[in-house]
Amino acid sequence: MRDLVTDFIVNHPLLPILAGLAALMALMLSASGEAGLVIAVPRLVLAALALAGGAAFCLWRSEWAILASAASAHLTAWFLIESLAQLAGAAGAGFWALTIGAWLMAWYLAERLSALEPASAGARRIVNIAVPVLFGVWLLVLWELIVRGAGVPWVLLPPPSQVGVRFAASLDILAADFRQTFMKAVLIGYALGCGAGFVVAVLVDRTPFLRRGLLPVGNMVSALPIIGVAPIMVMWFGFDWPSKAAVVVIMTFFPMLVNTVAGLAAAGKMERDLMHTYAAGYWQSLIKLRLPAALPFIFNALKINSTLALIGAIVAEFFGTPIVGMGFRISTEVGRMNIDMVWAEIAVAALAGSLFYGLVSVIERALTFWHPSYRS
Repeated sequence: MRDLVTDFIVNHPLLPILAGLAALMALMLSASGEAGLVIAVPRLVLAALALAGGAAFCLWRSEWAILASAASAHLTAWFLIESLAQLAGAAGAGFWALTIGAWLMAWYLAERLSALEPASAGARRIVNIAVPVLFGVWLLVLWELIVRGAGVPWVLLPPPSQVGVRFAASLDILAADFRQTFMKAVLIGYALGCGAGFVVAVLVDRTPFLRRGLLPVGNMVSALPIIGVAPIMVMWFGFDWPSKAAVVVIMTFFPMLVNTVAGLAAAGKMERDLMHTYAAGYWQSLIKLRLPAALPFIFNALKINSTLALIGAIVAEFFGTPIVGMGFRISTEVGRMNIDMVWAEIAVAALAGSLFYGLVSVIERALTFWHPSYRS
């Protein structure tokens, strides 16, 4: 279904046609000068011309559609953002028509990029990166245009530009919060939780009694709500990072345990029989056959835990912490109505979590290159 939609959009330039109609509508509203519809701001006129020109070029020269759609969409967005200094909270129908048209051109650009089939691996990698980057950039652009154009109160939802200003002005605070939450609580709790889960999984695999008795208890404990566990950990381990690391250990232990146990059982019967004919003992079979076969399951748990650990540490800081940390900053700044600082902390957390997940994925690719999921 997804391929059919992409083929239709690429081969039938409906989106550029709609974008061109939006540009023409904006120009007509500008000429009419009706109250509430006028877009008689020079930058908006330039935006309408850029959008109409890009749409027309996509229809006339289809082989240059990617460059034309990229130039017109981003140039239109630039003019729209520049016009917000005059139209903030008072944008008319022409402004919103241009916003929709620019978004349609960006959508068309993303579909054309997705349909590309580069010959080289490097070019394919660039295209695979460009599409999500384009999506992220336009998410921020639409956020900026809608919030400022519609005059949404910044206490409810600040625009990305305001979040960026606060981010740049609070680098020292954000760095201290990052060190407290991520470098201490998350990384230490992640290492302890995943390491303990792996060791116990090997013991469970070795001892059938533990398999029957521990795994059901593990499933029950993994369902415990974090908001119930975090206050107890704070009472046991104090207000500093060890209590948050304890919460992270609880959240990461059982996903690693369950996935590793499943991975150790993934080796085929034929391979096990072969190891048996070689007179291999339990530990030789474990190290040379079963652990390599379990690596995809283990890395699946590591990737899941990379996000769970950050969530657990931030939520645990809501229940008691020194005057530093991502969770502490979010809870206190919400009370002060400094929502731009809250979004700055969210941006730091999202960036840290994404990089952490990406690092684990890179290591997984290096160690499990033989897995069928990586075969081209």
